[in-house]
Amino acid sequence: MARTMWDSTVGKKTVMAVSGVIMLLYLVAHVIGNLKIFFGPEEFNRYGHWLRTVGEPFMHYEWTLWLIRIVLLAAVVAHAVSAYQLSRRDIKARPSKYVHKKPRASYATRTMRWGGIILGLFIVWHVLDLTTGHTHPGGFQEGHPYENVVDTFSTWYGNVIYIVAMLALGLHIRHGFWSAAQTLGVSSRTRDRALKTIANVLALLLTAGFIAVPVGVMTGVVS
Repeated sequence: MARTMWDSTVGKKTVMAVSGVIMLLYLVAHVIGNLKIFFGPEEFNRYGHWLRTVGEPFMHYEWTLWLIRIVLLAAVVAHAVSAYQLSRRDIKARPSKYVHKKPRASYATRTMRWGGIILGLFIVWHVLDLTTGHTHPGGFQEGHPYENVVDTFSTWYGNVIYIVAMLALGLHIRHGFWSAAQTLGVSSRTRDRALKTIANVLALLLTAGFIAVPVGVMTGVVS
């Protein structure tokens, strides 16, 4: 039954929707945590330490964090694979391009695929920069996320990469939230307007919240 579900277009769209919701919930929590940087290094570093001790003493040090990482990795892989396979299936169904583009297709809709690629590359860079420290500018300090974030956004390329990725994220959320609502059967004629408003507000708030951090470093508010 699971294989039949996965092989169907509806099944792949459902996987995309559910994995997208999981990532969206993570992003909401992540942006709230990121904004703690405006309360100073002690507050932000304490938050970083708390992430590694959640669930103690029942959970060992970092076990909860690794559990979250595994769930997120599974969601990202499921989302990417289902998106790729749906894209290939769509191309095979209509190998020749339309003579006229759909006039009502939004910019976010037309750039979903490129946005997904940008976000995928960004995730790799982001992990290597602020989690493992392999591409971190300057000296990576384990257990000092505040100092590491300031180091990254003290470079022009760190700001460019991050801001471009967050703009792509905003467009992705705006269209993805609406698509997920349709796939999961939440949308209806009476709810469409409210759902579109929620999608726009979520995309705007998350994009602004994430971009606020590099802007804070660039303007000296965070230093």
